[in-house]
Amino acid sequence: MNRKQIEEEIIKKYQQDEQTMVLIFAQWCINNELDPNKLYQKAYPFQPNNSTLEEAVEHTVPKEQSDEISNETLLTVLSLFGNDDLAFVVSEYMNNG
Repeated sequence: MNRKQIEEEIIKKYQQDEQTMVLIFAQWCINNELDPNKLYQKAYPFQPNNSTLEEAVEHTVPKEQSDEISNETLLTVLSLFGNDDLAFVVSEYMNNG
């Protein structure tokens, strides 16, 4: 592999991981009976609708069919991708219910 191919592979892997992070967030919201779009908008009020989030929501399953996603797991995943504002909003919900 040349340098350009390696860079493209790294970018592709990051994008796949980012999609997984968004799906984890969306499923956590569904599991906690929250609207993922509303939480996202609260964290990022000046951003337009997130197409990656919309796609992730389409791939969620009902709460009863989902594995549990712990609060700690979600916060860790959000932090890994620098979604500190979203992690803050999620933490507020976790603390205040």
